[in-house]
Amino acid sequence: MRKIAAGLFISLDGVVEAPDQWHFPYFSDEMGAAVDATLGSADTILIGRKTYDSFAGAWPEREAAGGEDAPFAKKLGDARKIVVSRQDLEFTWRNSEQLKGDFVEAVTALKNEPGGDIAMSGSVSVVRQLLDAGLLDELHLMVHPIAVRKGMRLFDEGDSVPLRLISSEAFRTGVLNLVYAPADSVREASYEDAKTHLPQGE
Repeated sequence: MRKIAAGLFISLDGVVEAPDQWHFPYFSDEMGAAVDATLGSADTILIGRKTYDSFAGAWPEREAAGGEDAPFAKKLGDARKIVVSRQDLEFTWRNSEQLKGDFVEAVTALKNEPGGDIAMSGSVSVVRQLLDAGLLDELHLMVHPIAVRKGMRLFDEGDSVPLRLISSEAFRTGVLNLVYAPADSVREASYEDAKTHLPQGE
């Protein structure tokens, strides 16, 4: 079964909205390599409409311009791009299509198709739906050392979402690259359980 991995830039206080307004001072070679390892290596990209519109409005032009980001832009253009939207869409960016039918059924079918991994970038509402449905395999969070203090956060109010840490890396800019997978559950515990781990007196 194909793996779905979602990548998000996130602030220290959980904000994921408009990262273009606070993210770029922290971009580095380390971060670029991490983004390419997830997004650039996938042969399929699952994406929400707003994020798709943003990508489609920028990356084809960057590919055509032939600048230093053109190779990455070509990777995105060559990848199969599947857009999640309730509206009927028309596409100008090559290899783009719309996810059809029931969301859970369609994504489950996509995961069962032959092929490489499926990547995501942004698309917070889609990430939430995948987590709720148990269809997201990895959540890659690049935690920036800044409290934005306004804007949409990754997790809104609702049921808890247990996760387990797969890997962690600290970039020289202070960004933490954290990779999580869904956890089955959180075991029940109380202060009585926790206090056994406190330092004991002489």
